[in-house]
Amino acid sequence: MTVLVAFSSKHGATEEIARSIGEILDGQGLTVDVKRIEDVDTVLPYSAFVVGSAVYMGKWMRGARKFVDGHAELLARHPTWLFSSGPIGPLESPGNDSFDVADLVAATRARDQQLFGGKLDKADLGLAERALTGALHVPSGDYRQWDAVTAWAIAIARSLTAEAVAGPAR
Repeated sequence: MTVLVAFSSKHGATEEIARSIGEILDGQGLTVDVKRIEDVDTVLPYSAFVVGSAVYMGKWMRGARKFVDGHAELLARHPTWLFSSGPIGPLESPGNDSFDVADLVAATRARDQQLFGGKLDKADLGLAERALTGALHVPSGDYRQWDAVTAWAIAIARSLTAEAVAGPAR
């Protein structure tokens, strides 16, 4: 079974999550390609998908949304998982509950979706981004939950491995 882990990342934090998921899936015996969404030429060779995006201003990045919109029918016919990365600060902080991916889950028939905390290093930001994060008092820090990423990726691998052993359900 070949899995595509596709991601959109602006400053690299979501890419690091995607690469970690890919390494874990590979370590569980699956064949995995980890690619930026912009670098995905075709989705046809893949039998399962993990698609993720950074979240900015409460939305997935444009490229990730275009990817899902353009491939929703195919993704819905294959095992698909979605993840998002972006809340800065503890996930239970005020304002971190406004992100909703219900439309993406419905379009892809995703088996699960996860929201992982993000990372903010103001040194990586452009002038306008630094000004905005400063005005909003957005805290720098790495809020990604690596134990949760690992557990989620292992659950995906177990699901795919069990299906491969059982044979196609459709």
